[in-house]
Amino acid sequence: MWNNYQALNLLSRILFTLVAIMVLYAVGLQLIRPPFFPIKEINIHIVDGAKRDAKELLNITREQIEQLTKHDIKGNFISVNLTEVREAFVKLPWVRDVRVKREWPHGLNITLEEHQALAYWGSHALVNTYGEVFRVTVDRDLPVFTGPKEESAPEVAQRYRRFSKILAPLQQSIVEINLTPRYAWRIQLNIGTVLELGRDETEERLVRYVSVYNHSIARFNQEGPLAYVDLRYPNGFAIRVPEVIQHVPRKSGSKRET
Repeated sequence: MWNNYQALNLLSRILFTLVAIMVLYAVGLQLIRPPFFPIKEINIHIVDGAKRDAKELLNITREQIEQLTKHDIKGNFISVNLTEVREAFVKLPWVRDVRVKREWPHGLNITLEEHQALAYWGSHALVNTYGEVFRVTVDRDLPVFTGPKEESAPEVAQRYRRFSKILAPLQQSIVEINLTPRYAWRIQLNIGTVLELGRDETEERLVRYVSVYNHSIARFNQEGPLAYVDLRYPNGFAIRVPEVIQHVPRKSGSKRET
């Protein structure tokens, strides 16, 4: 072998390549560690539920962000773990979504989207505008959604929007909407009236309520709003006045743990 020029030449190239790889690896290990390529800029970009630019954060404070960037962003521009940075931001109570990207040569771009509270989910959570359930402590005047399980929240949120649009001509709003285990719908209005919509043709029944309200149902409201209107009849409705049934209390606006 030692007299074989071609074999020796091949061996020398292999050894040279291995040494070069080891040197590059060692240099690379040093470069990905501080103080090389330090992160000098962290840019926070805010978007709303429609992914449009938002002017400011409504529920997340700058102090929270500063504390997080100080303690949870580790490493330099090359070694920083973007997944870990994202997970740290997602842990903030009002954060719905986060996107983290490197900005050459020494910056991070962090895009934040906050939860926008649409309603309470029962007494223990909130529902955002996507129909997603999340948990924070809040004291706000919001409608109440209830259903057989949290997975029902997107459907309840969708029905809430559609029902609210139908009720808009009467200037009546929904303070509570309930989806029962039998998939029947019941809503309570801001005037105190409970509407029983049932399972089928719910929007058609609500349209009928709106269409006859001013010249029919409103006549019974001389002494105050009706307590209950059952719209499940095919050609009419049944009513109960406050004097003959116990008043259905509206949810209080007191602070609740969610």
